[in-house]
Parts: sequence; structure tokens; C-alpha cells
Amino acid sequence: MRIKKILPFILLVFLFISCEKEDFGIETNNQRTVFMYLPWSTNLTSYFYNNISDMEEAIQEKGLENERIIVFLSTSPSESEMFEITLNNGSCKRNILKEYVNPSFTTEAGLTEILGDMKTFAPAESYSMIIGCHGMGWLPVVQSRSKAKEDFVYHWDFENVPMTRFFGGLTAEYQTNISTLAQSLSNNGLSMEYILFDDCYMSSLEVAYELRHVTNYMIACPTEVMVFGMPYSTIGKYLLSEKPDYKAICESFYQFYSNYQYPYGTLAVTDCSYLDELAELMKHIHSNYSFDTTQVINIQRMDGYSPVIFYDFGDYVQTLCGTDTEVYNNFKTLLEKVIPYKTHTK
Repeated sequence: MRIKKILPFILLVFLFISCEKEDFGIETNNQRTVFMYLPWSTNLTSYFYNNISDMEEAIQEKGLENERIIVFLSTSPSESEMFEITLNNGSCKRNILKEYVNPSFTTEAGLTEILGDMKTFAPAESYSMIIGCHGMGWLPVVQSRSKAKEDFVYHWDFENVPMTRFFGGLTAEYQTNISTLAQSLSNNGLSMEYILFDDCYMSSLEVAYELRHVTNYMIACPTEVMVFGMPYSTIGKYLLSEKPDYKAICESFYQFYSNYQYPYGTLAVTDCSYLDELAELMKHIHSNYSFDTTQVINIQRMDGYSPVIFYDFGDYVQTLCGTDTEVYNNFKTLLEKVIPYKTHTK
């Protein structure tokens, strides 16, 4: 009789534990988590939905084995949600994990919380991050407009031109500093396999250097990227792989944008493990060579701004010390290691 009374209690405890585990969505055998981070960006929300659908296409093609896909999406300036993309019988489903009201995703505390939620919902052996929004390289949020001329026009301010894709929205309250991202990742003990910026002008060595301790690789565009963003339906399977195929990502990006209605695109992969070595080399170069500012007009510009903000790094160094064959060849050899893969349309 006593055994009969104990047995239902054991079953009840087991059921309670099982339900609790399912509610939090935690799986102990997960090897990889890919986090799509799509904060409020003013005018890109509809394109974010397309990006998510394209990623689901890739998931349906590749399948999910030991990886989980978590998405943070701002549906309005004050509302966001975190959900998981799952695959069941060949179809993708979006399971809501958490809803946010007025998330402070531009602050260290707010972004730390969001990343912590992702890590709690989908703990893994390795993590990767995709960030979709507008981009403005390494320029600090508070200085971006204050340093510009009164008649300065951002790429997103032009009318009657193809739309392109700070790190964040169009105004300061929705923009995030790179240092904030780096610290928020560090606060959670996160080190990414890669961070992909689906934004304009984010493939800069300043950005990569800031993130060198929290990611192995950075994938980004050194110029503008069309508002369509990354072709996730074709590159998604390479992003989701146990060992991401960075060469194939660049090749697929090129194939897509070469045939796109606006055939313009550039992409580069940065290996962050070489950035400290590059920094030391640049210290040596700058201590021995001074830049002739009259030569700035001869350096490859990477934007259409006036005055120019973004220049080609390799072209800058060639202008600076190209006459010193030994030093410049050392630089070129190292730069090929820092940027192992890159592509651009013709």
C-alpha cells in the first residue's frame, strides 16, 4: 500500500520537472547556437522578416542537427521578442521564448540581459551572431552627427536612390556603440565563432579590433549593402555548419549580387586572431612614416560622403610606406592573413 502511494508522487515530480525543462527550452546536447539579432532600425523591419524567411529556407534545405537558431526581433520602437526557429517534418516554426517592452538594447545593461537570455534559452558549446541594422563603422554614436557638417547627408537620408542598410537605427536613441557590444558579450562569457554584420560600412579594422576578444571571425561589408541584406537562403547553410565555410559564403554573396537588380556588393571575412600582430606592425609603420595629407585624394574611397569617411586600409598603407619594399611586403603578407576571404561585384 505504501509503494502505491509513493508511485504517483514520483510520477508527479517527473512530470513537473519535464514541463519546466520544456518551458525554458534548454537542451543539453546543443553544440551550436546561431543568434540573429535584429534590433529596431526604423525602416528595415519588413526586410528583417524577409531575412528570417530566407534563413528558414536554408534551414529546411540543410536541416537542424546539433544547432539552434534564436532570433531577437524588434517589431516596433518599444516592443521586441525573442523566438526560436525549429524544424519539424520539413517545416519551420517560430516559438516565442520571451517578449520585451521598451528593451534598452543600446545600453550595456540592456544588451547584456538580451545576450544572457539567448544563452539561457539555448546554451551551447559554440555561438555565432548575425546583426542586422544600419551601420556606420566604428564612429561613436554621440559623435557621428556632431562631427559632421550641417549639410552632411547620411546614406539613408538620400531620396530616389536604392535603399541600403551605426549599428542600429537612424537616430541616436536606437544606435549602439561597438564597445557596448563587446562588453556585453564579455559580461556573458561569450566568445563567438563569427559575428556577421548585415549592415553598411562595418568591415573596418577598427570594428574588428574592438571585437577581437569576443569573436574569432567577423563577416561584414566595407561599403554599403543593399537593403535586401545578406542572401541567407544561399549562404545560410554555410553559416549553420559546424565549421562555417567562409570562402563559400563570399562566393555565394558574389553570385547573388552579380545577378541582383542592383548588382553592387562587397564582403570581407576578418580573422581576428591576427589583429594584435597587425596593430604592432602599424605602430612600427606610423613611428617611421608620416602621411602626406595632400595624397588623401589618391586613396581609394569606400563611400560617397563629402567629406569622405571611409577609406581602403590597404591603399592607405601603400600610400604611407609603399616605397619601402620590405615593410610594405610584410604588411601585405599579414593583411592576407587578416582578410583571408573577400569579394566584390564588378
